[in-house]
Amino acid sequence: MPAINAQKTFRHILDICLKDSNAYGNTYFARYFEWQGVCREQWFYRCVASDMLQSQGVFVTKCAHQDYAHETFPFQTVECHLNSFNVRACSFHLLFRFYVDGVLASTGFQQIVFASHDRKIIRLPKSVIEEIRLYEDAQFVPKG
Repeated sequence: MPAINAQKTFRHILDICLKDSNAYGNTYFARYFEWQGVCREQWFYRCVASDMLQSQGVFVTKCAHQDYAHETFPFQTVECHLNSFNVRACSFHLLFRFYVDGVLASTGFQQIVFASHDRKIIRLPKSVIEEIRLYEDAQFVPKG
């Protein structure tokens, strides 16, 4: 696996089930977007703010992208590596790398914006930005 230029990398394990695949046994592409959401929520809950900042605002996914490098199949175990990049006052990007048996299967990213409950973009709390930056891979430049 390639070296990451971040202090920390969050890792989350996912198991591929039959429901995640088509008639040919390949994992549906859409599952990777679901897994991005699962990994993002687990990372934020476990590592950044267990209350998910619900009293202060909401997280809005502005964009999401996924590139596929290798097929996956039911009953394989997927390890997601999550890092942040392009951390700003009101938004940040998350990088997702999905591995099966140490082989990169897919890479994706999301841009996340923080907004008030009335959906106006607002600043993230400074302590949250500091925590997100611990996972930052400042050298990552997305394709697409």
